[in-house]
Amino acid sequence: MKRPSSIPLSLSPFLLCIAAAWGQSGPAPTANSANLQSTQPVSYASVTQLNGLLAQLEASSKNTQADLAKLRIERWKTSGASKKETLGKADSVQRNLQGTLPDIIAQLRGTPEDLPATFRLYRILDALCDVVGSVAEDTGAFGSKDELQSISNDLNGFDGTRKQLAQRMETLSAAKEAEITRLRADLRTAQAAVPAAPAKKIVVDDNEPAKKPAVKKKPAAKPATPPTAKPAAGQTQTPPAQAPAKPQ
Repeated sequence: MKRPSSIPLSLSPFLLCIAAAWGQSGPAPTANSANLQSTQPVSYASVTQLNGLLAQLEASSKNTQADLAKLRIERWKTSGASKKETLGKADSVQRNLQGTLPDIIAQLRGTPEDLPATFRLYRILDALCDVVGSVAEDTGAFGSKDELQSISNDLNGFDGTRKQLAQRMETLSAAKEAEITRLRADLRTAQAAVPAAPAKKIVVDDNEPAKKPAVKKKPAAKPATPPTAKPAAGQTQTPPAQAPAKPQ
């Protein structure tokens, strides 16, 4: 069976697990980016396109899970190692369809034009196409025609959704780039419209008389000590009393 040309044959069949782990551990939207998403209106056409794409993806996921469960790999006429490898691929697809894919779909429904989340979904679909394509090749070699037809239809469903998602990413990226360019132009226009603050000028008047130097005030004179009054004529000056001498 011919696989889609966009699927590189050299990729590991277990790339799905790596991509799923990357999607789960990827950076969650911050509060600022969530607020930015909520304040920017999303067009009805964009939401309608995303809902149709996600509904198609959910239908492909449901059909693939059912078709993988119907595979009778243990009855294939091949070696035990080959059967074990194909079973591992099928189990990997089942786990990611039941765990990782619903989480990223729910996130995109909450933020329809979130580019990082859209790109993570694209990576998951890219890995799904690789692993489901490998299972389809094994089924074509060892399984029945009905099994091959079912898995081939599942692969075509994932591949079609992947192409639509790639086109959506291109459209969203172009719209975001145009918006950034417009906002930068508006910012430059607003900055040019703001009048510049006038520069302060200092005017020197050459005709202004020079200021006289300040006169320092002299300290106040201390009051003079009044002279000792002299006794009047005929009066004897009583000498100041002396302290009695201490007995020897």
